[in-house]
Amino acid sequence: MRQCILEPFFGKILSPFERFLRKATAGGILLIGTTIFTLILANSPFGGTLHDFWEQSTRIDIGPLHLELTFHQWVNEGLMTLFFLLVGLELKREVIVGELSSIRDAALPIFAALGGMIVPALIYLAFNPSDPGAAGWGIPMATDIAFSIGILVLLAWRIPKSLIIFLTALAIADDLGAVLVIALFYAKELNTLALGGAVAVLGLLIILNQGGIRRSFPYAVLGFLLWLELLNSGVHATIAGVLLAFTIPARPAFNPEQFEHRLAQLQENLIAGDQNPKACRHTLECPSMAAVAESLEESARAVQSPQQHMEHTLSPWVTFLILPVFAFSNAGIDFRSLQLSETFTRPVALGVMTGLVLGKFTGISLFSWAAVRFGMARLPGSVRWSHLLGVAWLAGIGFTMSLFINQLAFDDPMLIDEAKLGILAASLIAGIIGSAWLFLAKRPNS
Repeated sequence: MRQCILEPFFGKILSPFERFLRKATAGGILLIGTTIFTLILANSPFGGTLHDFWEQSTRIDIGPLHLELTFHQWVNEGLMTLFFLLVGLELKREVIVGELSSIRDAALPIFAALGGMIVPALIYLAFNPSDPGAAGWGIPMATDIAFSIGILVLLAWRIPKSLIIFLTALAIADDLGAVLVIALFYAKELNTLALGGAVAVLGLLIILNQGGIRRSFPYAVLGFLLWLELLNSGVHATIAGVLLAFTIPARPAFNPEQFEHRLAQLQENLIAGDQNPKACRHTLECPSMAAVAESLEESARAVQSPQQHMEHTLSPWVTFLILPVFAFSNAGIDFRSLQLSETFTRPVALGVMTGLVLGKFTGISLFSWAAVRFGMARLPGSVRWSHLLGVAWLAGIGFTMSLFINQLAFDDPMLIDEAKLGILAASLIAGIIGSAWLFLAKRPNS
């Protein structure tokens, strides 16, 4: 009863996973809106102005430090580092306590992710075995977690909840694969001096972690230095976000038992206070309540690890600002400069579309079946093969990471636009097929 009375004032208590799903769904809707707006603007009389805006250079001078990047580069190599930081934090959480923490539970999404990366890359290379398009083999390997999870949540009444958890684990494992591909295969000519500096900074971050340093500021400073060194090293600077994430402390100052004891102690202090809280109109009239509230706030922060706090702080900024800005700067295609019927038949566009739609479905389905068939994995509870095949279709939505790899793979604007067209078309096709498939699949209780 008390929970029902308090909910209108303080809101319903949501689990971390429920909060994640809400953000993913809202973020997916915002990304769709931003993409449509960007495409309309790119094909309007303002399209040239938009392109010129993103290509403007800006320079930052801080003492001996000089940084000069275009607005487009600031988004792709600067803001997107925070996206990769969040990806790293989510991956670390799943490995420690989530769906990837148990070998038995992690096996199926990991096998599915492997299939969903290997088969699309092979299909793409079948269309583009040599230059100029061969470098784009990594584009169809990625699954967009915001779009795919958002669609699943909208179909939650038709599917088992464990299917949403499975796709989340698959997409996070997929992100790890994409990060490794970017680091290993899309690095430029390496600057060994800068790379050595990055290794040294990473070592200092590990020392902070092992030394029990829990303040955010030292990690932020060293994280910025790590980003600078990687920016100059030839390894894409966004990898700094993932590396930094794995050095953020995951253990809280209080364990759950200590926190429960602290809550009981604070409740006793409130009851034993010199004023009756019910007689107070606000905390200014009740200093004992204000003191308890302040202690409660400190205890609540102490029971959350720095990793949890950073993830909760960063998530809305990435979902509702950074990813829409990324879409706004990268999703624009001037269709007037392309002959659509001809572009769709070119190797790059065909490789991306076929790799994302058919490659993802085939790879995830086959690798999942083989893992279950040979006893290396098991289907999640209440999930049927018809559900998993629907997820395999949805995994062909490869928006954010695919667009990101596209910018690394090609320098030719024509190839970039061809790949963008393939990504958008494939994501639309995969989203429609996956949604229809899961809508028609049997309900969990039928």
